Amino acid sequence: MNGQQPIVDVQGLTKRYGDHAVLDGISLSVATGEVAFIVGPSGGGKSTFLRCLNGLESFQAGRIHVAGFELTADLPPAERSTRLLQVRRGVGMVFQQFNLFPHRTVLGNLVEAPIQVLNKTRAEAEAHAIELLKRVGLADKQSAMPSTLSGGQQQRVAIARALAMAPDVLLFDEPTSALDPTMAREVEAVIADLAAAGQTMIVVTHSMDFVRRSATTVHVFGDARVLESGPPEQLFAAPRDPRTQAFLEARSSRPVQA
Repeated sequence: MNGQQPIVDVQGLTKRYGDHAVLDGISLSVATGEVAFIVGPSGGGKSTFLRCLNGLESFQAGRIHVAGFELTADLPPAERSTRLLQVRRGVGMVFQQFNLFPHRTVLGNLVEAPIQVLNKTRAEAEAHAIELLKRVGLADKQSAMPSTLSGGQQQRVAIARALAMAPDVLLFDEPTSALDPTMAREVEAVIADLAAAGQTMIVVTHSMDFVRRSATTVHVFGDARVLESGPPEQLFAAPRDPRTQAFLEARSSRPVQA
């Protein structure tokens, strides 16, 4: 990481539901500008990991240093609330389901948080929002209601909405799994454009083709741990852990969906 402090540094992260460990001592780092993909079998804790990063889930042990702030398991409630507000200003998240405000226009979805949280004027927020809509190929949809958009368009609006907060780190939880292949490619193209521009991102996905095309680093989750990490070319060509090899073989043996 060229001697720089990683923008995301997770050490010993443990998350349990009762006696079941979903994350069992997870440690990994992400450098500024890196595009880290997290893959692995369903139920392996990938989405839970993302939700811990931005404070949507609490955890029992370990620490998370993200976007200049630290979360630990033992923060007093008042301090945790303050810290979460700080973290969420620097960490954006895009979900599998688009979670747009259905009663607001596309433009309205983008300007709400910058006005309320960043104290931008409406004119400033709208000008920035229009630029972001151009960036995701939806400049002509600013007055549209979410219900009139395709799934791919809604997800691109969700990405623009996350970008409106100028996040240091952008998290994606299965951003294309609810989309058909054509719409998925539209969203993947936007993410690839963000990667080329140097946006730091952590992406959970089941699409190995997406990983091959866009990842800087791949982290394979399994059995509540990180099985291995490395660049995609190394991981796909010569996985070190037998569980990684079994997972990749299972994914490649599945028929391609039309």
